[in-house]
Amino acid sequence: MEKALSKVGSFWITQKAKEELKDISDDLTTFSNTVEEKAKWIFNKLKGKPQKSLPDLLREYNIPPGLFPKNITCYEFDESKAKLVVYLPQACVVTFKDDSVMRYATRVKGTLIRGKLTSIEGMKTKVLVWVKVTSVAVEGYKSDKVWFTAGVKKSRPRDAYDFPKDAVRVEEF
Repeated sequence: MEKALSKVGSFWITQKAKEELKDISDDLTTFSNTVEEKAKWIFNKLKGKPQKSLPDLLREYNIPPGLFPKNITCYEFDESKAKLVVYLPQACVVTFKDDSVMRYATRVKGTLIRGKLTSIEGMKTKVLVWVKVTSVAVEGYKSDKVWFTAGVKKSRPRDAYDFPKDAVRVEEF
């Protein structure tokens, strides 16, 4: 009996140790990624490459400038590959003028082309449940609608996304 209890106790301790090590490893990876992202941003600043604001970049590509919250940390845009990465200090949620709600991860990636942000990772919208947003599109410069694809394609009024809004921190994306 004592041997059985010893084995169970040792198994339990091993499992707990593995969980703790995994948590520590995840924390170190997150910290490392954050440091790397900030270093890239600082390096680009030091190179003297002035970067436009994210709302200005979105406006240039005919995407509503208020699609992302005010509190972004920084962004990267590789024009040759059309890859956009937006960094936020924490996962957050924003409620827009039309009462639509968007949730953002700490890093949102997508492909930015004229009138479209596609292949999005890190953005959700609330329908009845949280649904991953895969694309955002505007059909023309004079269009008053923004089309969100989150399982289904749904239009929302463009003016709801004219200005970046304040975000509210959430625990998890």
